[in-house]
Amino acid sequence: MRWKILLLIAVAFVAAFWFVTRPQSLAPADLATGVPDLDNGAVVFHAGGCAACHGEDLAGGLEMTTPFGTFNVPNISPDPDTGIGAWSELDFANAMLLGVSPEGKHYYPAFPYPSYTRMDMHDLHDLKAYLDRREPLAKEAPGHDLSFPFNIRRGIGFWKQRYVTAAPIVADEQLPPNALRGRYLAEALGHCGECHTPRDRFGGPDYRRWLAGGPNPDGEGRVPNITPHESGLAGWSENDIAYYLESGFTPEFDTVGGSMVKVQENFARLSDQDRQAVAAYLKAVAAHAGEH
Repeated sequence: MRWKILLLIAVAFVAAFWFVTRPQSLAPADLATGVPDLDNGAVVFHAGGCAACHGEDLAGGLEMTTPFGTFNVPNISPDPDTGIGAWSELDFANAMLLGVSPEGKHYYPAFPYPSYTRMDMHDLHDLKAYLDRREPLAKEAPGHDLSFPFNIRRGIGFWKQRYVTAAPIVADEQLPPNALRGRYLAEALGHCGECHTPRDRFGGPDYRRWLAGGPNPDGEGRVPNITPHESGLAGWSENDIAYYLESGFTPEFDTVGGSMVKVQENFARLSDQDRQAVAAYLKAVAAHAGEH
């Protein structure tokens, strides 16, 4: 009798795990409609840094080495077989906002959907249309090479519940009006926190130290603190930050380096107003001491 009770407990545990970690999905009614704005789609594309990881041709291939294993960046060109050309808009929205594949599987958060989940649905609509008009390129990306237990995708469902939120990180009342657009660009599209926020042992962002810097995803050195702390951007004015995003020059006339080069090049394509909004946001967030 005892073994039957234990078996029932085990079955109940597995069923509960399967239910709680199930991938979620949007409904067709959640999607934006109307004629897409391709010019805005281009702005979203550059602000989101799509080409920085997926390549200028969007065919992927970049290897990302992490403590959990190696992630291989996929093809997001409109090729129907090896890219996302066969994806519906619902497939695209589920991937970007919920981190769920068209096959109903969790994506690993090396894909920055924890930030993209804050995207406006109309921007998503415009971005999909923009990507659909890029040149398709047939190139199959290799699969990820992850160690156990990180190769079990179902567990990502727990990770999402703990770390993924569509709510803004910095509340409205903490920001001046001119920083609200900057919050959207930094927290959602630009996904600044993915690199500039420290992470815990499970790879989740430590929101208590938002933008305080952390280990370099490229494997060498650290990503800097970009809060208005003395160890961060306290000595930079809003104009300094905006000019850096436009030109790549710091107030000390040093130049941007590392993986930030492509980020800065993308932000240089945005409007002066957008760069100023990001600068206003970064000067308004809570100051945190960075680690050295």
